[in-house]
Amino acid sequence: MTREELHRAVAEFLAVTDPATTDRREFLRARFDAGLAWVYYPVGLGGLGLPREWQGEVDRLFAEAGAPDNNPGANTIGLGMAAPTILACGTEEQQRRFLRPLWTGEEIWCQLFSEPGAGSDLANVGTRAVRDGDEWVVDGQKVWTSSAHLAHFAILLARTDPGIPKHRGLTFFLIDVTQPGVEVRPLRQITGEAEFNEVFLTEARVPDTQRVSGEGDGWRVANTTLNTERVAIGGKDTAREAGMIGVVSRTWRDEPELRTPELHDRLLRLWVEAEVARQTGMRLRQKLAKGMPGPEGSAMKLIFARVAQQLSGLEVEMLGERGLRYADWTMVRPDHVDFTGRDAGYRYLRAKGNSIEGGTSEILRNIVAERILGLPAEARTDKDRPWKDVAR
Repeated sequence: MTREELHRAVAEFLAVTDPATTDRREFLRARFDAGLAWVYYPVGLGGLGLPREWQGEVDRLFAEAGAPDNNPGANTIGLGMAAPTILACGTEEQQRRFLRPLWTGEEIWCQLFSEPGAGSDLANVGTRAVRDGDEWVVDGQKVWTSSAHLAHFAILLARTDPGIPKHRGLTFFLIDVTQPGVEVRPLRQITGEAEFNEVFLTEARVPDTQRVSGEGDGWRVANTTLNTERVAIGGKDTAREAGMIGVVSRTWRDEPELRTPELHDRLLRLWVEAEVARQTGMRLRQKLAKGMPGPEGSAMKLIFARVAQQLSGLEVEMLGERGLRYADWTMVRPDHVDFTGRDAGYRYLRAKGNSIEGGTSEILRNIVAERILGLPAEARTDKDRPWKDVAR
């Protein structure tokens, strides 16, 4: 299919399915079934097997026609992490069951990975999943779980064999988080919000049909998720008009007296770095579309975190005492992170989390050093010991 043929396909779809008169949910379902959801996904799974970079054109055409979106802000985890993992590692049955309601926003997803004792060292996960016939019984605690208060399902990393080394005793599941035995509690952040949560699992159950890949293959599957997550975070637009550089530029346009040569130089340098990251992100998303995420996403996420923190600091410095004001400290549980719709103080505080969420910058530097540059691995004394024998 050529670009022109794709444009005609969108026009023909809109002629038959008018967004102004079609129920929102039915419209999104029909768009998925027509292969115009993720056009770079396979036929039958919301796509047409086309190049990843054509997705932006399709989204633009639908937006210009007044079509409803699929609530991407609330389902960042689902769209950016769960879906690529299910596509790359899930069974055909899992793909057909979960991808459609995920894309339409009917089922929101969260990520049950980190724990109080397994954050940067994710392989140290202690949440247990024990086989019980055709089901698994899950007990444990997860933390820093974005959107858990909105979610229907979660991608879950749990320990199924504590008697072998930590990386080999993990299994990956898709779990219903609305069931009894799953408790979600808010975690208030430095911004005043509670977009993160802690989640307690007590005899929660998962059908074996919702196990992704083989028992004990969880670490490999989880790395697929982590690599897609880092590309998703690192690929956020910090350079264009909709991003944080746009916020600073518009402030300078409206208040030229705030400009200084030194601040202007810093802004341009950050724009260049953000643009390099954006171009790199386009290439990495092509790899993701083909199911081949790699460790390069760690470098992307490193750059994003640094640029976002430096930009938010530049804005506060430019505004002076105005940059220290904070509009609203009300504790709310938002459905997405709104960097550009809030004040400078919010952006400055929220950006501090960018070097922690999705893998700390320290851990990502290790990944870049070892897996990309080929430098000697950091010494690990517990790598080959049974997990149950490792001190915690």
